[in-house]
Amino acid sequence: MCLGIPGLIVEISDADRKLAVVDVSGVRREVNVAPIIEDDAMEDLVGVWTLVHVGFAMSRIDEEEAAKTLEVLRMFGEAQEEIDAMMASEAMLAGDTPEAAE
Repeated sequence: MCLGIPGLIVEISDADRKLAVVDVSGVRREVNVAPIIEDDAMEDLVGVWTLVHVGFAMSRIDEEEAAKTLEVLRMFGEAQEEIDAMMASEAMLAGDTPEAAE
């Protein structure tokens, strides 16, 4: 199943490439925000809630919708699976793998 998970844009990491850091339940991940820029400056996206899917911010949502969506996803166990996958991906990128410890 494909799902979008709510995340809060916390910083702009590369304005030229339209990349921002999104916080999803404490896990931070760089995503492409091109689909949601509209007429805003990149800096105006900091503090915006968005639905994130496969590395892209797909749509803007408000904080209430984000909270409700996360709650429903947690009820179905979907959010934790997605968060775990994001954490595993970040660990791999940082070199925190069993092979790196050897």
